[in-house]
This record gives sequence, structure tokens and C-alpha cells, in this order.
Amino acid sequence: MREQDYAHSPTRVEQTAVSSVLRNTYGLLALTLAFSGIVAFMAQRANVPYPNIFVVLIGFYGLFFLTAKLRDSGWGILSTFALTGFMGYTLGPILNRYLGMANGAEVVSSAFMMTALVFCGLSAYVLTTRKDMSFLSGFITAGFFVLLGAVLASFFFQISGLQLAISAGFVLFSSACILFQTSAIIHGGERNYIMATISLYVSIYNLFVSLLQIFGIMGGDD
Repeated sequence: MREQDYAHSPTRVEQTAVSSVLRNTYGLLALTLAFSGIVAFMAQRANVPYPNIFVVLIGFYGLFFLTAKLRDSGWGILSTFALTGFMGYTLGPILNRYLGMANGAEVVSSAFMMTALVFCGLSAYVLTTRKDMSFLSGFITAGFFVLLGAVLASFFFQISGLQLAISAGFVLFSSACILFQTSAIIHGGERNYIMATISLYVSIYNLFVSLLQIFGIMGGDD
């Protein structure tokens, strides 16, 4: 009996670790999404201008790498809120752009509801089926470089429908990242809840902004 208990103890330890990471990840994710939403609302109401692209890139990657460096300490949580707050700040001017449209409120609400539906649906699928989504790593890597090339091309060439294609590509890319990250948590590939949180947050942010662009383009054609 003792030998059987001993044989099953590593499994119980693993399940406990997974449950802890999941609980901490979704708890911190909920807090950072709420904080980011408050900052976005304040930035939108204050009608702040969208920061220079270099400020956005330096701010995001600087805070991202700082959070990664501090991920094993309490300072990592503070850095996580700084990163998500900064992203919320950049979201404020984006919201103002779409709210200025004739059907802007509908576009924003549709993007928000669709983002929530996609995230909850994909997360629930992985958590219930417990499928290993590690095979998506190749797709995510290739998708990153394809999207990067498409974004750079959009700066130099005015191709009809390219922006819509890029947004659709980011929706697929973000969805794959959500599946991959959630699977990594439950299969032991990710044991740091701070890194899991910012990974899921960035995917949700990109998904929401991409859906805003898609609904905005579709709504603008009416």
C-alpha cells in the first residue's frame, strides 16, 4: 500500500503544481485586465494622443524584458502591472479612434464580446480536453515572421485588403498562442505564473485590437 502511494505521489505533486500555476495565472490575469481596462478608460476620457511608435516599442519590450528578469520575485508582479498598465494607456487612443465612427460603440462592444468568447472558449477547450498543443510552436514561430513581414510591407506598399488580412492573421496567431500557453501550463511547460500571465495578456490584447480593426473595416464599408 505504501509503495502504491509512493508511486502516485509524483503525479499528485504535479497536479498540485499545475493547479497552483493555473490559479495564480488566472487570478493575476483578471487583476491586470481590470487594471489595464481602467487605465484605458482614463486615457480614452482624457483624449490622450497615441504615443510615438518608438515609445510604444521601447515601452513594451523594455517592460516585457524587465518583467521576465524579475519573474521570480515580488517585483515581477509590480512590473507586470506596469506593463499591462502601459498597454492599457496605448489602448485609450485606439478606442477613441473607433468610438469616433458612426457605429463606433457597436464596433467596440462587438470586439470586446468576441474577444471574451474566443479566449474563454479556447481556454475551456484546452482545460477540458487537456490536449497537448505543443505542436503549435512551429506555426507560432512561422506566423510571427510572416506577420512581421506583412506589417513592414504595409508601411511601404498600399495593397488593397492587406490591413484586413494582417488583422485576420493576428486573430489566428493570438488564438494559437492562447491554446499553446494554456496547454504549456497544464502539461508542465510553464511553471512561472507571471510569464504565463503576460503571455496570455499580450495575446488577448492583440486579439482585441485585431478584432477592432476587422469590425471597423467592415463597418466602414457600410
